[in-house]
Amino acid sequence: MTSSSVPSLLLTGFEPFGGETLNPSWETARALDGELLEGVRVRAWQLPCVFGAALRSLDQALAAHSPLLVLALGQASGRCDLSLERVAINVDDARIPDNAGAQPVDEPVLATGPAAYFSTLPIKAMVAGLRAAGIPASVSQTAGTFVCNHVFYGLQHRLAGSAVRSGFMHIPPLPEQAARFPGQPSLPLSTLVEGTRLALSLALRTQEDVREQGGAIA
Repeated sequence: MTSSSVPSLLLTGFEPFGGETLNPSWETARALDGELLEGVRVRAWQLPCVFGAALRSLDQALAAHSPLLVLALGQASGRCDLSLERVAINVDDARIPDNAGAQPVDEPVLATGPAAYFSTLPIKAMVAGLRAAGIPASVSQTAGTFVCNHVFYGLQHRLAGSAVRSGFMHIPPLPEQAARFPGQPSLPLSTLVEGTRLALSLALRTQEDVREQGGAIA
């Protein structure tokens, strides 16, 4: 099999935002760029942290790589684990401006789109596999309403009804970022890379998700 005939998966990360100098989602994605997992080549792509522009860049990535699976990564301050997102909602409601200064409030990601899309990845199986390997992980019920959710919703809309499975995973900041905010959880880059590598492998080899308790009361 030639390199050009090897199927690909798309792993996206964001540029730094909010005054940060790095973003663990991109640091993780680029560390895995080019790896071969389950016979599939990882292709990393950096997205701008900008409403609208992020989806245009995503379209370029999908066209360039024609992936059979997509996992988008994003930074989430306050998270202590790898959070597999269940649902993307059709709302842009920014607490802070994006990198272009836009700060939409109560606007739809897509005016004619449905209220929400669900991940098409086996998120509970992925969480179970990560935990079994000693990597902190959970199913998350909200991807927020900033550019991460914007991309997650746009990704699911673009791939709805196709054979390409896709979803979003939030990851904590790096220790060097969290050091500025005492008490904020973080994970080292080595753990983020190891966990994301395993999450991708689990997604590739798991066709049907497991049924187990994973909800939250509040």
